Amino acid sequence: MTDTDHWTSAPDRIAQGSLGLCHLSVFQAPFNIDARDLPPQDTERARAFVESFASVEEVLEELGPRSVQTALSSSVRSDLDIVHATAWGGMLAIADPAFADDGTGMPLLSSAERLRERFPDARIVGRVTCYGADHGGAEHTEDVVWLPDGAMFHACGRPGEEPFAVTGDPHAVVASLNLPGWALHNADIDLRAKPNEIEWFRVAGLALGRSDPWGWEELRATAFRVRHSASAVRSMEDLYFS
Repeated sequence: MTDTDHWTSAPDRIAQGSLGLCHLSVFQAPFNIDARDLPPQDTERARAFVESFASVEEVLEELGPRSVQTALSSSVRSDLDIVHATAWGGMLAIADPAFADDGTGMPLLSSAERLRERFPDARIVGRVTCYGADHGGAEHTEDVVWLPDGAMFHACGRPGEEPFAVTGDPHAVVASLNLPGWALHNADIDLRAKPNEIEWFRVAGLALGRSDPWGWEELRATAFRVRHSASAVRSMEDLYFS
């Protein structure tokens, strides 16, 4: 199925931009569970999670299980209709090409804000890396961490370049997580560095800790083909085809 609602690009049009990391996790207590001990994937809950996002109008097709290490493809336009979602007990997660951005719309932050309203007692962690069709395919990152006590940070920009925007308080996030200095050192994180020199996805990874599911080949997500909203499609066309 290659539904083209809202798209002006043909399904087989080759994308100029590409994706790296692109996922958003909602993690409820207990926060010290090992990712390998998470319950089996619940496909129906995963589907409902996908359907709850404003960027998704409808799930068109279930495409079956995938390892969480299966990267989202962005080779051609039709790839951008596919999302991966998971529901393992107290953890919900989604990988969606619509989260990628060049800093103009910040869809990851918008989605995190909505999830914060729905799940105030959860840790919300999002990580996106993309290489847009503009700026010669330069890397753009967006990372967000939001904790139950309200501590949060959002970092967005092109690594090594200015401007690089950080809102919230990364130090408050580190304090709330009770992260020792050695943990930051081992993750090669120095919050005294310039914001555009910090690999913020590493801080986001520490917020998930041992429960970070994204590195385990054996953990399963479900792939869905969706119809994205008109605004999400406009943003993706600008990012991947401009």
